[in-house]
Amino acid sequence: MAGITFEILYEDNHCLAVSKPSGVLSTHYQGREETLDRAVKTYLKEKYHKPGNVFLGIVHRLDRPVSGVLLFARTSKAAARLAQQFRAGMVEKIYWAIVEGEVRQTAGTLEDWLCKDKDRGRVAIVEPSDKGARQALLHYHRRAVHGGLSWLEVRPQTGRTHQLRVQLAHHGHPIYGDAKYGAIHTFGRGIGLHARALTFLHPIRYEPITLTAEVPRSWRGRFACLLQEGRL
Repeated sequence: MAGITFEILYEDNHCLAVSKPSGVLSTHYQGREETLDRAVKTYLKEKYHKPGNVFLGIVHRLDRPVSGVLLFARTSKAAARLAQQFRAGMVEKIYWAIVEGEVRQTAGTLEDWLCKDKDRGRVAIVEPSDKGARQALLHYHRRAVHGGLSWLEVRPQTGRTHQLRVQLAHHGHPIYGDAKYGAIHTFGRGIGLHARALTFLHPIRYEPITLTAEVPRSWRGRFACLLQEGRL
């Protein structure tokens, strides 16, 4: 499997979820760069000795520098049903974010309006009346503060491109290592944002499934004191 190592969190005939490493693209477009979906297809092809192309449905994505739970569908029916859950806001997502600065409030809600600049590959905070503006809403809980950094548990209510990265930076706390949105520190190929948990309804049995992904090893080195403060 050409270069990408990943942990399988869940697998059956309908769904497959992995723990995405930071610095890896979730899905491919036209480029030749190895991507996680290609690596997962190779895994399925080899495990089940499948001839020809392997179907893998893309139902959501994580930004390249973000790690954590990534869910795929193994059939077109499952893909359609899971994608609908994401569109309808039925999927519960929990992120862990290490941000620069000490967040004063123990909990809060951020509401902003975002607009995507496709030419620059960035998202900006705009006025609600601006053309292309889309509401972005998230809730956060502060887990720990140490050494000028804060560990937040974030639950986005909407699913906008770069939403957590833009909103947290706009409110004075850029995600650690996220130079695109104003972070001072660097963090290799990743940033301090991890998709910790995902809860969805199984597309066939309709039972709730919650998947969690452990933080990358690099977190336990760089943020050891902060994570200990939050008792991880």
